[in-house]
Amino acid sequence: MSDIFNAAGLPPELAEFDELDSIAKEQMELRITTDSRRYGKLMTIITGIDDPSIDAKKLLTKLKSKCACGGALKEGHIELQGDHVRKVVGVLEEMGFHARAD
Repeated sequence: MSDIFNAAGLPPELAEFDELDSIAKEQMELRITTDSRRYGKLMTIITGIDDPSIDAKKLLTKLKSKCACGGALKEGHIELQGDHVRKVVGVLEEMGFHARAD
C-alpha cells in the first residue's frame, strides 16, 4: 500500500506543502494597527493570525529582523516596538499574506 498524506489525501510525492500553506495565508486577513503605550511610545500590532498551520513565532522573528526592533507574541497577536506599519504591510504581502493597515 502507498502512504497517503492525511491533510491533502494525496501520496507524499504529490503533496505540495508550500501550496497548502499559501492557501491558508491568502485566506487570512491580517490587520496592522498602532497603539500608544506608556510615555507616548508607539507599538505596531498585528492581529488576525488564527490558523494553527502558521507558525507565529517564526513570523515574529522574521518581522523583528526586517524592522530592526523588539517585539512579542501576546494573546494571539504580534506586538512590535515602534511605528512600522508600512514596512510590516510590505513584508507580509511579500510573504503571501493579505494585510490591511487601519
